[in-house]
Amino acid sequence: MKRRAFLGSCSLLAGIAPLACAQSAASSEVRSYARTRLVDIHGSPIRYAAIEGETNYVFQYPFAATPCFLLRLAAAVKPASSMRREQGPPYVAPGGIGPKRDLVAFSAICAHKLAYPTRDVSFIRYQRKRSATSSGNVIHCCADHSVYDPAAGARVVAGPAPQPLACIALEHDASRDELYATGTVGAEQFEPFFEKYAMKLTLEYGSLARAHTLVTDTTVVRELTEYCRNTIQC
Repeated sequence: MKRRAFLGSCSLLAGIAPLACAQSAASSEVRSYARTRLVDIHGSPIRYAAIEGETNYVFQYPFAATPCFLLRLAAAVKPASSMRREQGPPYVAPGGIGPKRDLVAFSAICAHKLAYPTRDVSFIRYQRKRSATSSGNVIHCCADHSVYDPAAGARVVAGPAPQPLACIALEHDASRDELYATGTVGAEQFEPFFEKYAMKLTLEYGSLARAHTLVTDTTVVRELTEYCRNTIQC
């Protein structure tokens, strides 16, 4: 199956074991938002097995204009303790979900100068291979060379970012093989984001209020290369 065709055909997968729901943030302090199902461009639920490993996927949550990364990493992800934000107490970042516990999600808004994936360009992305400016298997923001480790709660491993990316709490309903976003863990950047990009978001969404609308029932997942025209590599 071609990778770019997975969104239209993943709903055909069957034989899912009837297991109980598994939440990624059971031991974390989750800031709850709407329980939102992750779907493809046709509105069909995204299936865990159809998500390509170490590939950048983007969805909007918890607001219409705030992008997040969905990543299936190469190994199981354990909860990360003693995560430190710029202000506030330490927290525990959730581990991975799914049968292999390797699926994680993070806000795609860089914690330094709030660079984020737009329809035109993305300076921030997950990179599997080592580059001239950072190691591999990291989320790298080329706008300021902030580097985050997605296998450790998006902890900062290099660059000027003062704190990790906010984690997106995920849930896997194994009986239906459906994925949900349920909230955030860690330091959010949403209000500074809306303040900094107010004019741009108003033009893109028609009003700032629309950009700030909470996502509720479903949110569409796309590959980053299909979401934006250019992805900067550094």
